Amino acid sequence: MLIKKQFMIPFVHLHLHTEYSILDGAARVDLVFKRCKELGQTACAITDHGNMFATLYFAEEAAKAGVKPIIGCEFYMTDDIDDKTPRSKTEHLILLAKNKQGYKNIILLDSIAYVDGFYGKPRCDYKTLLQHTEGVICLSACLAGRLPRLLLAGEYEAAKKHALTMKQAFGEDYYIEIQDHGIADQKRVNPLLIKLARELDVPLVATNDVHYINKEDALIQEVMLCINTKRTMDDPTRMRFETNEFYLKSGDEMATLFSYVPDAIENTLKIADKCNETIFELNKKFEPVRDKSLTPGYVPPDNKTPYEYLKEIAERGLVKRYPVITDAIRKRFDYELSTISDMGYLEYYLIVWDYINWAKEHGIPVGAGRGSGVSSIIAYSMGITDVEPLQYDLLFERFLNRERVSMPDFDVDFCTDRRQEVIEYVREKYGHDNVAQIVTFGTMASKAAIKDVARVYKIPFSDVNKVTKLIAFGTTIDESLGLKLNKDGVNVGVKELKDIYETDDALKNVIDIARQLEGMPRNISMHAAGVVICGKVIKENVPLARSGEDIVTQFDMKEIEQLGMLKMDFLALKTLTDIKKACDYIYEDHGVKIDFREIGYGNKVAFDLIGSGDTDAVFQLESGGMKRFMRELKPGNLEDIIAGISLFRPGPMKAIPDYIKNKNNPDKIVYPTPLLEPILKVTYGVIIYQEQVMNIVQALAGYSLGQADIIRRAMGKKNVEEMKRQRQLFIFGEKDENGNVTIEGAVARGVPEEVAAKIFDDMADFAKYAFNKSHAAAYAVVAYQTAYLKALYPQEFLAAVLNNRIDNIGEITKYVMYMKERGIAVLQPDINKSKAYFSVEGKAVRIGLVAIKGVGKAAIDSIIKEREENGRFSSFEDFIRRIDTKALNRRLVENMILAGVFDTFGKYRSQLMQVCGELIETASLLAKQRESSQMSLFGTLIEETPLTVKYPKVAEYDDKTRLNNEKSVLGVFISGHPLEKYIEQFKKYSFDLSALNDFEEDEDGKKSYPNLEDGQPIRMGGLISAITKKTTKSGQGMAFVTLEDVYGQIELVFFPKVYERFKDKIELDAIVEVTGKLQLREDEKPSVSVDKLSIIKAEDAAPETYGDYLKADKPDYLCVVLDDESKSDEVIDIISSYPGEIVTYLKICGKNYKLDFKCRDCKGLRYELAGTVDEKNIIFVKNQ
Repeated sequence: MLIKKQFMIPFVHLHLHTEYSILDGAARVDLVFKRCKELGQTACAITDHGNMFATLYFAEEAAKAGVKPIIGCEFYMTDDIDDKTPRSKTEHLILLAKNKQGYKNIILLDSIAYVDGFYGKPRCDYKTLLQHTEGVICLSACLAGRLPRLLLAGEYEAAKKHALTMKQAFGEDYYIEIQDHGIADQKRVNPLLIKLARELDVPLVATNDVHYINKEDALIQEVMLCINTKRTMDDPTRMRFETNEFYLKSGDEMATLFSYVPDAIENTLKIADKCNETIFELNKKFEPVRDKSLTPGYVPPDNKTPYEYLKEIAERGLVKRYPVITDAIRKRFDYELSTISDMGYLEYYLIVWDYINWAKEHGIPVGAGRGSGVSSIIAYSMGITDVEPLQYDLLFERFLNRERVSMPDFDVDFCTDRRQEVIEYVREKYGHDNVAQIVTFGTMASKAAIKDVARVYKIPFSDVNKVTKLIAFGTTIDESLGLKLNKDGVNVGVKELKDIYETDDALKNVIDIARQLEGMPRNISMHAAGVVICGKVIKENVPLARSGEDIVTQFDMKEIEQLGMLKMDFLALKTLTDIKKACDYIYEDHGVKIDFREIGYGNKVAFDLIGSGDTDAVFQLESGGMKRFMRELKPGNLEDIIAGISLFRPGPMKAIPDYIKNKNNPDKIVYPTPLLEPILKVTYGVIIYQEQVMNIVQALAGYSLGQADIIRRAMGKKNVEEMKRQRQLFIFGEKDENGNVTIEGAVARGVPEEVAAKIFDDMADFAKYAFNKSHAAAYAVVAYQTAYLKALYPQEFLAAVLNNRIDNIGEITKYVMYMKERGIAVLQPDINKSKAYFSVEGKAVRIGLVAIKGVGKAAIDSIIKEREENGRFSSFEDFIRRIDTKALNRRLVENMILAGVFDTFGKYRSQLMQVCGELIETASLLAKQRESSQMSLFGTLIEETPLTVKYPKVAEYDDKTRLNNEKSVLGVFISGHPLEKYIEQFKKYSFDLSALNDFEEDEDGKKSYPNLEDGQPIRMGGLISAITKKTTKSGQGMAFVTLEDVYGQIELVFFPKVYERFKDKIELDAIVEVTGKLQLREDEKPSVSVDKLSIIKAEDAAPETYGDYLKADKPDYLCVVLDDESKSDEVIDIISSYPGEIVTYLKICGKNYKLDFKCRDCKGLRYELAGTVDEKNIIFVKNQ
């Protein structure tokens, strides 16, 4: 019996949208070629909408499948890219690359479309297109193309004219495209397209507008469109394709559809044949062969060669770094220099040195280093890094290895504030057209995909949460269902999730669709650090795109590097800014210049601070878990901190108990072989670092360090077959074909076979978690520096930390609370004392004017300039009179009043608010009078009306109002807190919102909380500050409530059953105790699903407290005793800054003087007075 072989008719798809037609195309690139192979199709084109993001990926996957890739794009065309108005319409056009020149033209056109023509979409115009037609094949496109639109509009002659223009431009490479997806308009227009093609002698080509692989995948694309347009499946107005025919069809199916125009099918093959030049040269691993012409060069001065110049810089730095150059130092230096030269990376080093050197010369803080580059003594000598590699046994082969050729990678941290200056310097040096930032893709992760699909199907929030809470962070849906092992080869399936999947049809549908969407791109953005430097104009070699206002490459970091361009990471490290500002403040306040090269890294006070766990704001060491670890570890040197940073990660954490036990009992450490002791002694017998793995295989088995790095990589990547081979080599060694020993083996070096086998297995088990010591050493240096500054200069350091987080109210609140708990006074803003930013006053920190909402740079500059030139302000009226009214407005001044800026004048805030408007109006009139310089008839200036005001007799705001006002304009409570009397009560609970400050953030800005778990039971207290009531589809009530504690706020979710029980207790400003479950969801802020709520009664609170958490009986009088009058004005100035209800006296030389204003008792007042007079002379009295 003869079996008919299907799919025999040859055909090539020339109109196809991958998943990189973001939230429109659902054809995954890898599956495209799998299907092409099944259908016997030998070539395939990519034509994503307006972009070329997947171009290189497409070419690589095509090569793996043995299918010819045709590179193209479906352009959005317009008449004039400079017309960026709603009347500007777009239409489609397909462009395909015949050869490399065609590819260059297409990427140039796409770059122009994004950079110059972007208006909602990347747009190109015909004028630009017709200048870049060489090597390009043009297809007239789908129904959204100009030709079909004109024909459907009855404008045959206009269509004919357009087709002739395109034919003249592209010649035989212009094709009229026909499609048939069963759509009525296609049935109408196809005969007209065929007629036009025959009339003008333009070839026809048949395409299918492929948006998904198989016919049944149409649903996936529908859901994707709903996600894109924020619609639901039951919305009759939603965007949708009219049929389910937009799949990757067989040649037979296409030939049947277009049997009446067989040449349209044949022409797909002719076009494929025309595309006969390989665009990307790929190696045996299907990776691009590096194009060295794309790698930028470095031109040294004075006609020096790169070798001569690098050696000169490095030798000069070597002498500065090492007062005595030992044989070991010289040997390492020479070895590295020859390796760098032989491997062709001299210019790479010089490029990195150049921009780091420029940054340092311009006072821009640069990090100590990052990654394995810290191991290079040449980099250390040149000033690229700041960690001495020999002292910490850092291995250069971990960075550059003659036996493993790969691009070196210097990632560099810069001060957050000035990082962009360095990037701009690089642009200027290498050319703006040769430098760009790099794209990154946000993808649909497991939980996010499920939530997206659930929204499309209007699945209730509570049902979705049942599913997503069972999926661990970073785990795929299939892994969570137990359908696939995770990357470590472990089954992490969740039975409860599998039960839901098998029993709930609606949720199963959601999960199944989400499984197909998971991992697809959802959006693009600019990589936080990646910068590309190219030896040629970038847009002629890589397409550019626009992410917001930023211009980025369309290829990602890995692809950019593979092509041969130089990829650099310019990272912004906030901590460097903390250090720089702190050092500046220390010099201003104490005249001390901090230079860690002179200070060193052995200060006991710094280590004591770390060992106490008081590591808030200390780099890498401020999480709750790390604080506990540091208290146990009690580090006494930098090696301990390096180890701590390396161990405190999933995986290595299991070694922490052994590390601490061995550290405390070094005499009890047992090494399987004496050969291990020199390598593991520094980490108390525990393998922590990748470098130790390399040293072990070198010492025990005779590997070279280059070979050792290869085994290190194999262990890290869990390459099972390679590990089996390396285990044999480690134990028994290896000889080459001539009988020469290439690896000696552990047994040959006297290690018993069973001991060698156990060492290898233990090493292999831990190596997958082992950390790069070079990276840890660099970060330990920064951690120590912050600990040193905090330990010795806490006020200056914390002021720097606050100023560096001025726009992050959560961080400001956290550190203000920390300072108050540690007894560091945080003083309210003051018109005569505040600087622009947080500043140090003795042992306190004063809030700066910039912290006040609505007070901008112009107003602050005006205030400070006036104060510096003409002295302190004597009254509120004096301030209004002296400050240019153009720099002020009523809202700004009112915010300053509510922040307490003018308390220094002894008036109530309530009084100032009432006269503010009147004073500003009067001041404005007086200013106009001054400007016009009005003269009397007799030539004399008209006397200026004095600025005076009568203050109303009104009571000051009550505590609650005053504090809420402060919070509204400062973002934090300063002179007190509504919850201060409940602080001790809240400390009894298992949870407070300080825990949410302990998070990790990935490059996309997504937060994870390593010390918290989704579904974790919690009990906490707080104040209800907002309530939103909702009604479910079934008519039940529920509520979303904002709860605040002294550290921040969180959303409480009351689902219907719980809401019904507690709705009578949900009231604004209620102080409550809540129990429930913490909800941690990707792309959402943490929240609490409430189980129970109870009111905390006032009588259950601690005794009443007063401003700044000062616990005491409220006093009635204050008396300040002075020996003479020399300090009286200063004391009066301080007391008047804290208006309140306490009667105030000065006792000067034994005589009492009652002041005509009252004050309030708070830590700020007591601190400021103690800085002027002896504390024993500050007397608060309470009537008996």
